[in-house]
Amino acid sequence: MMDAAAAQGAAKTDESALAQPVTAARRIDTLDFIRGLAVMGILGANIIAFGQPMDAYMYPAAFRTDPGDPGGWLWIAQFVAVDGKMRGLFTLLFGAGMYLFMEKAWARGATRALQAWRLLILAGFGLIHFFFIWPGDILFYYAMFGLVALACVRWSVKAQLGVGLAGYMLGVVFYLSLTFPWLVADTPFGDTMPEERASYIAEMQATLARGEIPSTAIASGDYGGLVAHRLTEQWSDPLFGALLFGFETLPLMLIGMALYRLGFFNGAIDRRKLLRWGWIGVMAGALAHLGIALVVRSGGFTYFGTLAGFIAWSPLPRLWMVLGLAALLVAYAPGATGWLGDRVRAAGRAAFTNYLGTSLMMMLVFHGWALGLFGQLNRPQLYLVTVLGWIAMLAWSKPWLDRYHYGPLEWLWRCLTYRTVFPLRK
Repeated sequence: MMDAAAAQGAAKTDESALAQPVTAARRIDTLDFIRGLAVMGILGANIIAFGQPMDAYMYPAAFRTDPGDPGGWLWIAQFVAVDGKMRGLFTLLFGAGMYLFMEKAWARGATRALQAWRLLILAGFGLIHFFFIWPGDILFYYAMFGLVALACVRWSVKAQLGVGLAGYMLGVVFYLSLTFPWLVADTPFGDTMPEERASYIAEMQATLARGEIPSTAIASGDYGGLVAHRLTEQWSDPLFGALLFGFETLPLMLIGMALYRLGFFNGAIDRRKLLRWGWIGVMAGALAHLGIALVVRSGGFTYFGTLAGFIAWSPLPRLWMVLGLAALLVAYAPGATGWLGDRVRAAGRAAFTNYLGTSLMMMLVFHGWALGLFGQLNRPQLYLVTVLGWIAMLAWSKPWLDRYHYGPLEWLWRCLTYRTVFPLRK
């Protein structure tokens, strides 16, 4: 009941702050549109790790074939435009979706316990995804940090936004500290620390060697051996991933909650301001990313150079781009009313199914027991697979949702959350 009272009070405060009338339909429509583009973009970001060893996601030399990227310009283009941005958008939307869910739960007299149960179910889906389908899962640590964000759901908008931004900046400082291995391994600074340099190089070689074990299992079609390896040797990776991305995930969830309550997703902010600040954020972030990418390229795309570019140097300009992209998509979403816009929204409504479904589809494309293309396609060929994946998402989502209330996994998640079987067919 305290949650319900807090929600009513927050709703009154938020409503008085809005500059113009808004509708729930527009809010949901915008969230679905951005979610659809984000889940498509996530496939574009992950495709390298689906079709090549996981280390090739950042480190081009880990490709099992020629990357097909003379000069590394495709690496640079993906780094600037895609990597981390789609995950950031998805995280913002996850925070907004949590608050939207709680609004509906409070209206029915439920409490945060329902959301906590829902997140625990999501963690279960994430672990199944990691161990049995693909180890690049994000659902588990979304669930874990979602539980932390749930404790903050009754905070004021100002507190959520302030703590979110402060937490993200703390993460920027933490990630910058990870520059040290690059300094030692790849720059003259390391000449004075030969032992440390040798240690980092040995660590790199050990990491690449460990990654070769699951890669060989995927290529050979040894699915049982692959799962056994993940259960016995990689069991701690979901926890490590949660810790590594925690400084990004939790703050973005809080920022997403605050933006939702400020009316960001439903037209409460002047469109001209969204366009102005959106383009400023995207252009400034893209230029900063390009500068980082050129530094990495000048160093020869080394292991520690690419690691530093992805993890140590890009979080701050990534925030600019994520917020800028969100603003632009909110501004442009109402105008995306054609057949393509409708299909993107449908893909967003079935984002959970599309996220896990593309992982299953990529297993069929790359695993040795199926088409067996793992390690055989270069970067341009992998992008072609991405386009085919997008076509599949857009092709099935709308016809399915024209006939059914929910996507398949959305329906299952809902049934498990409420412990009842909901009708699926319209």
